[in-house]
Amino acid sequence: MGHLKQRPLVTVRERLRDQVAHALRAAMISGELRPGQVYSAPGLAEDFGVSATPVREAMLDLAREGLVEPVRNRGFRVTEVSESDLDQYTEIRALIEIPMVGRVTRTATRDELEALRPVAEEIVRAAREHDLIGYLEADRQFHLGLLALTGNDRLVETVGDLRKRTRLYGLSGLDERDRLIPSAEEHLELLQLMLAGDAEGAEQCMRRHLGHVRSLWASPE
Repeated sequence: MGHLKQRPLVTVRERLRDQVAHALRAAMISGELRPGQVYSAPGLAEDFGVSATPVREAMLDLAREGLVEPVRNRGFRVTEVSESDLDQYTEIRALIEIPMVGRVTRTATRDELEALRPVAEEIVRAAREHDLIGYLEADRQFHLGLLALTGNDRLVETVGDLRKRTRLYGLSGLDERDRLIPSAEEHLELLQLMLAGDAEGAEQCMRRHLGHVRSLWASPE
């Protein structure tokens, strides 16, 4: 009990299990749930105001993603991600996202790209207003929405999975020092380059953005 900030579960349309899993991912990314620590399903259930069953189910889903591991008779331990893991995940994302940004720049319509502007602006707003959960969700929507313009659903799933595994531990500390704002503003810069038809510039911007994100992972303190 008392591990998480009070956070209402989102909508009645989602399965409770999915809502809990989403909230747990957010808590891991924000640093409320710490790598290496063991958390019990009943304790987390009390934080959420639900029964332990959907929490256990959600934790099993996260275990399949490699985010937690079961600890017999105790609960679930949040897995730790090594620097080597982060380097490898970043390399895979770069191999996918950099050339795909160039491709989308050449093939997407102006209306398709403009549809991403409100999401890019939401990333910046959330960073400036220290809305960490809003920042993470808008960032996810932007990157996966951009990749969806390739028409390749499996590619979107792959990057979505990589994003789940590359959690920004201690992100709240970076947020307190306004270190997320430059990364947030790069989304608008990227979109402008794409709207201008500058595929090479967009690829360079994406390469710089992923490098920027990786540097944040390396600097949690």
